[in-house]
Amino acid sequence: MLNISAYSVELIKDPFGILEGERYEFILDVEVPEDDELFSDNGLYLKVLYGVSASRTGMIKYEIYERSTDKYLEFDLEEDEIKQVESFCVEHLAEISPKS
Repeated sequence: MLNISAYSVELIKDPFGILEGERYEFILDVEVPEDDELFSDNGLYLKVLYGVSASRTGMIKYEIYERSTDKYLEFDLEEDEIKQVESFCVEHLAEISPKS
């Protein structure tokens, strides 16, 4: 299970109005147990793209990076970890409001 130790969230601007709804980027600092295949001595963070629209609301994609090197890691989260990240995003989405 992931431990989300810090995060930031921001609205992704769409100056051309191409995207339906709003897109948000979450940066989540995560800690994982040493026996987890994701574990890195350099630390980890997730970049999560979350969309809110009339037709679909939810996590669009996520990427895992090594903290100190910003190296992309080709791992997938487990289903329970994906649900945890999505729940975290829903809970913290209210902290940023779209600017019309």
